[in-house]
Amino acid sequence: MAAAEKADDVAPPANPRFIRNTCILAHVDHGKTTLADHLVASFGDGLLHPRLAGRLRFMDYLDEEQRRAITMKSAAVLLRHGSGPTAHRVNLIDSPGHIDFCSEVSSAARLSDSALILVDAVEGVHIQTHAALRQAFLERLRPCLVLNKLDRLITELHLTPAEAYARLHRILSDVNSIHSALRSHSYFSVLASLEDQPSSSSSSSSHDDLPEDVDDDEEDAFQPQKGNVVFACALDGWGFRIHQFADLYATKLGANSAALLRGFWGPRYLEKKVDENGKKTFMIVGKKAIEGVDRDPMFVEFVLKPLWKLYEGVLGQDGEIVKKVISNFKLNIPQRELQNKDPKVVLQAVMSRWLPLADAVMAMMVECTPDPVVAQGVRIARLMPKRELAPEDAAGCPEVVLETDRVRKCVETCDVSADAPVVVYVSKMFAVPYKMLPLKGVHGELLSHQGATESEECFMAFARVFSGVLRAGQKVFVLSALYDPVKGDAMAMQKHVQEVELHYLYEMLGQGLRPVDCVSAGNVVAIQGLGQHILKSATLSSTKNCWPFSSMMFQVSPMLKVAIEPSNPADLGALVKGIKLLNRADPFVEYTVSHRGEHILAAAGEIHLERCKKDLEERFAKVKLVVSDPLVSFKETIEGEGVGLLDSLKAPHTFVERTTPNGRCTVRVHALRLPNALTKVLQESDQLLGQIIEGKTAKRNVVLNPQISQDDGDSVAMLRQRMISAIDSELEAISEQVDKEKLEKYRHAWLGYLQRIWSLGPWQVGPNFLLLPDVKSGDSVITMEDGRQGVLVCGRAHFSERLGFVSGSDAEALDNSKLSTDAPEALHEESVALRNSIVSGFQFATNAGPLCDEPMWGLAFVIEPYIFADNSDAAHQSDQYNIFSGQVITAVKEACRAAVLQNNPRLVEGMYFCELTTPTEQLGSTYAVLGKKRAKVLKEEMQEGTSVFTVHAYLPVAESIGFSNQLRSVTSGAASALLVLSHWDVIPEDPFFTPKSQEEMEEFGDGASIGPNLAKKLMNTVRRRKGLHVEEKVVEHGTKQRTLAKKV
Repeated sequence: MAAAEKADDVAPPANPRFIRNTCILAHVDHGKTTLADHLVASFGDGLLHPRLAGRLRFMDYLDEEQRRAITMKSAAVLLRHGSGPTAHRVNLIDSPGHIDFCSEVSSAARLSDSALILVDAVEGVHIQTHAALRQAFLERLRPCLVLNKLDRLITELHLTPAEAYARLHRILSDVNSIHSALRSHSYFSVLASLEDQPSSSSSSSSHDDLPEDVDDDEEDAFQPQKGNVVFACALDGWGFRIHQFADLYATKLGANSAALLRGFWGPRYLEKKVDENGKKTFMIVGKKAIEGVDRDPMFVEFVLKPLWKLYEGVLGQDGEIVKKVISNFKLNIPQRELQNKDPKVVLQAVMSRWLPLADAVMAMMVECTPDPVVAQGVRIARLMPKRELAPEDAAGCPEVVLETDRVRKCVETCDVSADAPVVVYVSKMFAVPYKMLPLKGVHGELLSHQGATESEECFMAFARVFSGVLRAGQKVFVLSALYDPVKGDAMAMQKHVQEVELHYLYEMLGQGLRPVDCVSAGNVVAIQGLGQHILKSATLSSTKNCWPFSSMMFQVSPMLKVAIEPSNPADLGALVKGIKLLNRADPFVEYTVSHRGEHILAAAGEIHLERCKKDLEERFAKVKLVVSDPLVSFKETIEGEGVGLLDSLKAPHTFVERTTPNGRCTVRVHALRLPNALTKVLQESDQLLGQIIEGKTAKRNVVLNPQISQDDGDSVAMLRQRMISAIDSELEAISEQVDKEKLEKYRHAWLGYLQRIWSLGPWQVGPNFLLLPDVKSGDSVITMEDGRQGVLVCGRAHFSERLGFVSGSDAEALDNSKLSTDAPEALHEESVALRNSIVSGFQFATNAGPLCDEPMWGLAFVIEPYIFADNSDAAHQSDQYNIFSGQVITAVKEACRAAVLQNNPRLVEGMYFCELTTPTEQLGSTYAVLGKKRAKVLKEEMQEGTSVFTVHAYLPVAESIGFSNQLRSVTSGAASALLVLSHWDVIPEDPFFTPKSQEEMEEFGDGASIGPNLAKKLMNTVRRRKGLHVEEKVVEHGTKQRTLAKKV
């Protein structure tokens, strides 16, 4: 802490052109923290001794991180490169690679302008490498590549230089293909064309600073010739860019350095020629020029072969080659290191001084990554999407609109002037013990930390200044993600904004903190004083007239839920307080209280859950906990996939009827199964659907999901097109089994359903439809046997209208067509008043299905509610106290649940995508574990040059509990797995199956010989956990008790 408490000697630069903000992203165990160690040792102003670099893991300062040897949180450190007025400040953020801590990756990426993507040269591209590239792409970060662990190609795989080049070339091609797919229209949308083009609002000089590959889709993103690829061994501290070897050989051969640079990657060969005078000339030629000649590419001949020769010589204890390298490159190496008996120590000493890793990576960050001025001009459409306001809203507050535009412009240009508004984004809150905080300020004054007596933990804001200059003690407004400056004076908006006075500002130095007076735009900062005002993330602004930043995207959602309680019931208050602190400190954990009073904690995975439990017991609550078995989430649907969907449409509709207790309303419901592709689109677009329902989404508005294409900037139109395409893809999948005429009828029927969507559920954004009945005006009145006349309660196709499936006039005409002039006007008015009750009943039904009160999935409900006239006094009393509305809600809910039970209900379980790595000798044991866990193996392949297999499989979430521990136990720790939530899969078994048909009776008899029913077992497990009734026999097959003892 001595270095951390030292006052800042150099004021933050006013010029953001000399600032770089970079995060390190990679698959787990690919060397992120080891690389950060070398950068801190070289440019961290004495924070870490160079001898400890690569082994101390400076950024992993938590005990749990050191014990598990994995990074669990994102941490920042300030580095300085160069000296004088042109010195660069580099804010480096190390992030986790494990999927359980993907929220920390999102927090790090939001505050960065570029990303270092690390790839293991032996393991190659893994699942989290895809995730890292996708995260960088979504946040519009400039990526650079580090191919790490090159030493393993020599010492472990024993590859020749040519074989190593082929492997490196393939890995580089894989990474480029992933990045190219992200930019292409066939995968995720190109966010560079999102909303407004930066070129229209940024100065031309800003775009001159961008590298050539920004808008060039034809070129590979990662090319060693550009300088954005480093070949490295982070553990031994050496690495290089091919520029270094180009300069070296240019001097040696008397050739052009730029020409050599172009030839040092790809199929390029150096041709030597001698003229008549004996003068040597060199020419770089392609593959065609050397056909029939066995030659190595220039990268192999001039880069890899010298490295291989040095490695083999040093490990073979050839002292001459060491002396030759030291003398040629004038290296200063202490004799005690050269005389070490361990050749690996000598090798590290030579390589780290000949090709220092930190210098190569730092040069790449300074030269190839953008400064905040350029980066914010490119990222502004992602960070603060331009809002299109309704004319009446814009006309009502023109000053507010002008001010918000000015603030957005200042963020776009990274304005550091004195009159620029201050805009800061807090990506997460993190806890620091009060005893670890600096005791003295910038000028040596004592710091008084408020709250140190109330709690041992101080909550800091992990933030970045995007505009203006932030000062300690300044008052700012904390804006939540739902804040709307146009409606800022409304009472509803007051809860989304609060004024706060900041306490202290700190530069982050890993675990240490250095106090500063002010922080200018473009810098990362830790802020003290926001612990009681921000839960997880927020926007800070010096003015209320500022739009909040867009929400961060997370790779997965917290799926693992457990109920926790204290061992001693008297500690319940301490537990609740501790959970609230944990909820603030962890950006990904979710805390809820169930209707049974259970305290539910949701985490991303087992490791994340273990860390949360440890933090609660040791830091926040300090009580002993009892943790339940994981509460696995399921969904409910009905039978019908593929051709079964056609059969359900052809079958006559069987409606389920329910009547309210007072007899005034009868509800008729029919359930349909949605196509799987359409259900998937609805699930992926839930956040965008929320915007559509609230009426906030217009052209060039918010992008909330990477799967939603935004080619023309109209998110609503693209979602509409994706829904239609989903139906077409479902048709194409069954086109070989059904004739063309039936397919066309099926398509026409579903397009008709899309024009009658009244609401979505549950929570207004779920993957279930509430459809208007397809009745004519003459059918909107029904007459009962007792002569009572009923009117159809028909709503308006609001969702279809907002998505553009029907126009507003058509929706209104459709609504009016259901009204009949034969019924009394009062009855029509009452039917209109009951529309909200119908929707509420649908929402309740889809939120808790009939099998085990789990949400419904992929269903469409056609509802026909009829209301009857009743002039009795009891009816008026019911209306007065809204009893009738409650009865209608209950009737709709029960009718929907009964319709599901009538149409062969099915349970739906979540599926993980599992990536396993295991040696050949443990492959059988691995498959045995997968078989026990009901996994579906997709493919297996051997990593080239190794005896390691990579297995891809789908694993049910319900079976994932303890999977990693069991796998390690069976394979003696040789196998490892990474799980990522993939999709939802329907369990084909009927939970209520009993033999009914003649064939079934012949096969199963009276049902006694039926094997275990998986769906019923899972359903009963959930019902038992929720306290619902479970139909099961205590004794299945009773037999008379007998004793084996003989009477004497």
